[in-house]
Amino acid sequence: MSSAAATGPRSMTTFLLIPGAGGHPGYWSRLVPELERRGHTAIPVDIPQHDEATGIEDHVEVVLQAAKAPGTPAEPPVVVAQSMGAFIGPLVCARIPVAQLVLLNPMIPSPGETPGQWWGATGSSAARREAGWEGFDVQRDFFHDVPDDLTAMLLEGEDREPSDRSFAEPWPAERWPDVPTVVLAGTDDRIFPIAFQRRVAQERLGLTPYEMPGGHLVALSRPVELADQLEALASGPA
Repeated sequence: MSSAAATGPRSMTTFLLIPGAGGHPGYWSRLVPELERRGHTAIPVDIPQHDEATGIEDHVEVVLQAAKAPGTPAEPPVVVAQSMGAFIGPLVCARIPVAQLVLLNPMIPSPGETPGQWWGATGSSAARREAGWEGFDVQRDFFHDVPDDLTAMLLEGEDREPSDRSFAEPWPAERWPDVPTVVLAGTDDRIFPIAFQRRVAQERLGLTPYEMPGGHLVALSRPVELADQLEALASGPA
């Protein structure tokens, strides 16, 4: 499926934004103003995933507290979980009412699986080799479509490497939460190539991803297009 398409009138939505590995809310820095410009509420969550003293239940609690913060609209939010945030997003959805769960270039977990095990279990390295991305280079693989000035600022900024603990804890859910779930995949992702994302989404959730241009850090590289997609999906995916 190439993209989402709105099926009804636009409504104001609360987007609860869960970042990927390291938990830095700055990942959403270009998307938040774009969503707010359209009248939506956007809540980027700062998750201490880089802190060895915290585990997955602590990270879920941080998201829950952000969702309940004073001034937050009362209606159920759309939870958007980027990459490794997919280990957190479904657990949040099992604890509070939500309108929808959007998995963005996600690491879709299986019960009992750790993030560290996920790479081998899904065959991600072989998929990257097949797509022509041998080895690993931060700028080539993550920032190839992010503006150069933003890339330089981010690479020189705060170190938010994910903790060893965050990769070692098993996903505690016994099943996927009973919430409307969609996968949104960047067709230019070099970490999780699009053919790989299609396969994993089908194998693990029985879903066909919605697709849009952009790499792994699509919220930084294409915030307008991502806002378009999230807005359309919130209105009802077609």
